[in-house]
Amino acid sequence: MIDLRLPVEGVPAKAAALRKYVPGIAAEAVREIERELPEYVRPHDPRYAEVIGQAVEWVIGHFVDLMIEPDTPSDEILEFHRQIGVGEAKEGRSLDTWQAAMRIGAGIAVQRLTAESERQSQGFTPTATGMVAQAVFAYLDQIALAVAEGHAEASARAAGQVEGGRRRLLELLAGDAPQLRTIKELAGAAGWPVPQTVAAIALVERGRNTGRPSLPPDVLVGLHVDEPFLILPDPDGPGRRQLLKNGLRGWIAAIGPTAEVTDVRTSLRWARHALDLTRRGIISDPSPVIAEEHLPVMLLMQDRDLVERVAARRLAPLQDARPAHRRRLAETLLAALECGFNATEVAARLRVHPQTIRYRMRQLEALFGTDLADPAQRLELHMVVYTWLITHADADAG
Repeated sequence: MIDLRLPVEGVPAKAAALRKYVPGIAAEAVREIERELPEYVRPHDPRYAEVIGQAVEWVIGHFVDLMIEPDTPSDEILEFHRQIGVGEAKEGRSLDTWQAAMRIGAGIAVQRLTAESERQSQGFTPTATGMVAQAVFAYLDQIALAVAEGHAEASARAAGQVEGGRRRLLELLAGDAPQLRTIKELAGAAGWPVPQTVAAIALVERGRNTGRPSLPPDVLVGLHVDEPFLILPDPDGPGRRQLLKNGLRGWIAAIGPTAEVTDVRTSLRWARHALDLTRRGIISDPSPVIAEEHLPVMLLMQDRDLVERVAARRLAPLQDARPAHRRRLAETLLAALECGFNATEVAARLRVHPQTIRYRMRQLEALFGTDLADPAQRLELHMVVYTWLITHADADAG
């Protein structure tokens, strides 16, 4: 109900005398709106312009009717404008242009109603005219509230539908062998352009009260699952890594390998494995960690017990050394395996005097014997010592 009871004597009779001018005032208001806001009235679509004209005439006419009879029902006009808000939201338009159009229409209505009133022998007094002007804008505020409510409801409903669709899409992509046809159907409903490639990103909060990741809308966000993750389209595109670094502040993240859109599951498996190793301190790179840059240790660490058993057997010759010296020998062994046992290169890598490296290498030859000359043994030894050094980073330090 819109209440426009004005404390002015004779308002109903004077308003009734103005009722016949409403169609002309509405037409003039529409012409002014068309002139100032041509994109709003869509001159290429005469049906839309006709609806605008009818709506403006109804708004002005209902205002005059309320002055004539304050108990005139307003439910129908309020619901009509609530639906206008719904329509604007469905078309993806804000209410800024609509509000500008209503301001233009209100200005014309006040001017013309005042002018026609003054032409009458018993027109409104200046004080009453001011009250009428105030009533016009109070009336439009209530109309605008109905439009805003419709717009907000429709926007929230659309956002909820899109969000629900994106969640279903994310869960489908992370599932087992989703069909491309099904992906495209859900992606279309969720407004997500299907990319050629994707990468999964496993996440964990760095601390409490971590904010939502700040990422572009093409990134699918799965914070609602027990193990949060993202799906990043075109992960190898320019600037994508920096985008993640900036957008995931406050999160520890690991990026899985690039995969086809039907194989997110594989990328996510490796991302979660890399994230687990990062949280355990085995991978020490800053977040976001790139899983493919740590494949050797990830492969070996899929079974920690197996690694420990192999290390105990293959590195047994080092066990009798003091912890600190054992670690130095292990570091030297790894560098020697990677440098082809070139003492000069090993010394440069470890920043140790070449003579010291030669001494350590003689110790290693005495401990490991012919294994160091066997290519097959060298490969296994390289993998084991590399992983052992990572997993025992602090145990033998000092």
